[in-house]
Amino acid sequence: MAQAVEEWYKQMPIITRSYLTAAVVTTIGCSLEIISPYHLYLNPKLVVKQYQFWRLITNFLYFRKMDLDFMFHMFFLARYCKLLEENSFRGRTADFFYMLLFGASVLTGIVLVGGMIPYLSASFAKIIFLSNSLTFMMVILSAFIYMQNMV
Repeated sequence: MAQAVEEWYKQMPIITRSYLTAAVVTTIGCSLEIISPYHLYLNPKLVVKQYQFWRLITNFLYFRKMDLDFMFHMFFLARYCKLLEENSFRGRTADFFYMLLFGASVLTGIVLVGGMIPYLSASFAKIIFLSNSLTFMMVILSAFIYMQNMV
């Protein structure tokens, strides 16, 4: 059993493996109270005024609690990130990385701009972790690519 999990992990493409590992380690670290989620969440004021640029990345790594929702997100991340990297971006690892970077930038931009609009700012201020959104972005992108190939 352990050998099968190890082989499955080693056969994963590099970007998928790196993101999955970082997400699991960060979430477990927060669950064990080694890392505080207060040092990870997206806070534009801290990014701009106190130069805490790591928050632009770490908010994509923390999936809150280790529960069934976390397991589903790890499944989606492993399945669809691997599917995209092995099929649509085969041999183009840098392109896949830039696609993830672009998606993360767009999600961050939406939250930052939405936080500045007076009537929407209250609802956008509640979005402090974008990890779930990035996972769903990969699921939706996989669905669009699959549907495009069907036509």
